[in-house]
Order: sequence, then structure tokens, then C-alpha cells
Amino acid sequence: MNLITQLDFLDTPQCPVYLGGYKRIIVAFSGGKDSVACVLHLLECGADLNRIELWHHKVDGLDSTLMDWPCTNAYCLAFAHALGVPLYYTWKNGGFEGEMLRENSRTAPISFEAPQPDGSVLIITTGGTGGKESTRLAFPQIAASLSVRWCSGYLKIDNARTALRNQQRFNHSRTLFLCGERAQESPGRARYPRFQVDDSDARTSPGLRRHIDRWRPVHQWSEADVWAIMERWRINPHPSYRLGWSRCSCAGCIFNGADQFATWRLIAPDRFQRLVDYEERFGRTIKRNISLTALADKGTPFPVKDEDVRAALSETWYEPIILPEGQWKLPMGAFAENGGPI
Repeated sequence: MNLITQLDFLDTPQCPVYLGGYKRIIVAFSGGKDSVACVLHLLECGADLNRIELWHHKVDGLDSTLMDWPCTNAYCLAFAHALGVPLYYTWKNGGFEGEMLRENSRTAPISFEAPQPDGSVLIITTGGTGGKESTRLAFPQIAASLSVRWCSGYLKIDNARTALRNQQRFNHSRTLFLCGERAQESPGRARYPRFQVDDSDARTSPGLRRHIDRWRPVHQWSEADVWAIMERWRINPHPSYRLGWSRCSCAGCIFNGADQFATWRLIAPDRFQRLVDYEERFGRTIKRNISLTALADKGTPFPVKDEDVRAALSETWYEPIILPEGQWKLPMGAFAENGGPI
């Protein structure tokens, strides 16, 4: 399969969206299997590589390493390089930890990388001056409401919305924004429309004419469909799947179960202990009714391999993204039961 030369897009039942009508196609790219599937599906639809860009939200920001997998930023960049598309980062200043520790203050500004006409990349920072002063001093909690499960809203959704609204290159043009939610993941996600006008759209504004549509191309896919397209392209999965996680969210995700936290304590004891220390400081746990230590005690660590642990905990990426013929295999975390979005 040729990764470089793509055919012009022709509208088919497989690709109901006419990709040729958009100047830019942006994929919200976490490095997880569903966002990888979105990119590969675009290529199988014949999307023009020159119109595609990936956006990755740095959950921990620039300076903290509390929640996310150390390898994720580098994995996403390596994936983009392997397929020949640009990757741009967004982040909330202070990241997850800064937002969690907010005390009598406003939420921090958001920064994002913005490509310029001369080929350079400018970092734009905006926000942080509006809204009310408030205090968190607590982990996000498992809930359908993003005001309670604030990590998604404050560290991902707001980042993308801010970056779309604050770049002139999106004005007077049509942009397609892709995200990888699947109906199979939860009843809430099953209700999401496959195609809609994005929140950042301003197509009716005479001064902006910012036309932005949102497409969920894998919304109706099964997990088997997702792994099948990764196998077709021989994409090396994020190490979290190889360690036994069924979802590539944060390593310390609030949806983790007992086995995930038992494994995280085994392979990254210092980072696990930082979460425990915050629970004690806040007097409130991640799981509401049980401490992380007690939860991990109830779990059984996955039978991890040393090479997968090294890959997951490294801040650099040293493995191939596209595996040689015959070397792709389903990771241990595929089809595993695990908590996820509501």
C-alpha cells in the first residue's frame, strides 16, 4: 500500500463526506487506535495528504509528567512523520496538574502551534483573563458532565476550539475536523451525530466565513474494524495496548480499573505515588469511594514485557511505526474489558 501517492477523492458509500470540498482536514490525534483509524480511513478514501494535519493535545502541558504516558507525544510525532503529514501540539499552560491545583484563580491560558505561510510554526497563547476565579484541588470524577469530568473539556476540547477560533487561516475557507469517538464505546457516544457543524464554526459571519464541519468517520465501527485497518497498514500500536490497556488515554486515567492501577504501580511506582499523595492532600479520591492504594491492591498486574515498559515510559520513540511484513500482531489489550467514556 503506497503511503505517499494517493488518488483523487471520489465520493463513495464508504466515504460519504466529499473530502475534496475542504481546504484542510484536521484529525484530533491522541495516538490511540481510534484516532489512528481515522487517519488511515482518510488515506483509504484517497484524501489528499497535503490537506491533512494532525493535532495532539498535550494533557500534561509542557512541564509536568503526572497523568499521560511519557511516550505519547513522541509516538504521535513519529506516526505523523511516517505517514508524511504535519503534527501540531496544543496545551493548557500548567497542564492537568496546574488545572487540578487551581486555587482562587482563573483557568490558565491555552497555547497552540500555528503554521505560518513562510513554513515556520508560531506558538500562540491566549485566554486566562476571563471567567471567574475558583478552586478545584480535586481530581476529575467519572461522570457524563464535563464540568465534573473536567479533564476532557479543559485539556482537550477547549484546546481544539481555541486553536480553530484563533487562526486566521481558517477564516474564509472550509475545514473538516475529525475525531474518533465510536458508538460502541458508550451510550453517550452512541448519541453523537456522525456529522455536524463544529462549535468553532462561524460560516454566517460576514467578516469570518469560518466554515468548520466535524466528522466522526469511525463512529459506527466495531473495535474489530479498528484493529483490522491497523493490521492492513501494519501500524505499531501505542505501547499502552501492548501492556494490556484497552484504551490509550492517560496512564493514570480516572477510568482505569484495579488491574490498570496495579500495573501502573508496578511499572511506574513514583508516578503512582504522586497520585496517592494528591488524594491524601485533597482528602478526596479519584474513584470517590476507594483510594488508589486500596484499588491497586485489589487488582492483578498485567504480564508486561520489559521492552513494552521501556517503550511506554520513554520520552523518545525508537521503534518503527509501520512494521515489516509479517510482524504485526494483535496487542494484549485488544478487546479487553476496561472502563471508558460515559
